[in-house]
Amino acid sequence: MRRPYATAMKMLLFLATLAAAPLLMGAAPLLVGEPPQRRSDQMSALEARRTGAPSLREIESRVIPTMKGAQYLGSDYDSGSAIYTLKFLRDGTVIWVDVDGRTGQIVGRTGR
Repeated sequence: MRRPYATAMKMLLFLATLAAAPLLMGAAPLLVGEPPQRRSDQMSALEARRTGAPSLREIESRVIPTMKGAQYLGSDYDSGSAIYTLKFLRDGTVIWVDVDGRTGQIVGRTGR
């Protein structure tokens, strides 16, 4: 004798699994670690540091004090151009300050 309850529960479980699949697939990159490009950027920054380039902390210690009234949000590093982009927020406006990772010199700025 078939139990309608058991069949309905199997169908419900199947539909729940099907509905959750996109969420689980979206979480998959989080489970395997950092994206390859980010790892590559970090390795490039480390290698530049070994050759005498200023560290991110040194760059931050030079740039952050010049950004009066702005909140420091963080930074990104582009290994292709060796540019650190420091991000700030002031009066609802995002300001990006580009710094040459080899010299520590500011090479660009957006915002006010």
